Amino acid sequence: MSALTLWPAPAKLNLFLHVLGRREDGYHRLQTVFQFLDYGDELTFDVRRDGVITRPEGSADVPAEQDLVVRAARALQAATGTTIGVDIRVLKRTPMGAGLGGGSSDAATTLVALNQLWRTGLDAQALAEMGLKLGADVPVFVHGMASWAEGVGELLVPVTLPEPWYAVLAPDVFVSTAAIFSAAELKRDHAPITLEDYERGEGVNDCAPVTCARYPEVATAMGWLSRAAPARMSGTGSAVFAAFADERAARAAIEGIPKNWRGFVARGLNLSPLASIIRAL
Repeated sequence: MSALTLWPAPAKLNLFLHVLGRREDGYHRLQTVFQFLDYGDELTFDVRRDGVITRPEGSADVPAEQDLVVRAARALQAATGTTIGVDIRVLKRTPMGAGLGGGSSDAATTLVALNQLWRTGLDAQALAEMGLKLGADVPVFVHGMASWAEGVGELLVPVTLPEPWYAVLAPDVFVSTAAIFSAAELKRDHAPITLEDYERGEGVNDCAPVTCARYPEVATAMGWLSRAAPARMSGTGSAVFAAFADERAARAAIEGIPKNWRGFVARGLNLSPLASIIRAL
């Protein structure tokens, strides 16, 4: 049995991020809104009969054995008892350490795609629960719907949001999510808000002051983009973004960025490209 198929692993934005407190297990209680982008990585799965799982192509900075795509494939294989294997090739576009969910999205796409290609028959909730053990953001990518999120980010309520064009800047720094969430200076007592509060304009990123202080490049990028429109940081950074009514305005906003920054324009999506594929199958 073999198959060679291309699957999207879209990036995401956290449109705001509140830290409500720290749990006894060290994880944090959060509130956020996730929205997807029509931009991200692409994964190819070459199914093989011998049960071996490899990642012959992927990020040079992540050893194959540590890559979330390999860990996700092995988790699905172990949970279902399938004897089928796969070669996974990852074309990386989403910057690493940018708060855009690249690794989590790759893991989710691996679970969703291999569930189809291996015919393991799990539903989305089972895949999301499996993915949560790999990373807090994996479930939202598995479900593929823009969501209001609580808990550690896994308690999801689908929402319908405007779908603007986003200009996204990622300065050349890698931000460790674990380091930001363990920072003594991180605000951890944000009072909960409601979706209605958010829709009225409430919502900030509690991680932004910490990241901007520790990585001045992120503060510089936010100030640079804010010349065109109000800019925010996604997740723990380093990526910052601003919303625009049309693609032309978004592209104009990132013209002339410093050479050591990455910048791209993408449409905000309430249904991820991965979810669109699954619905069409």
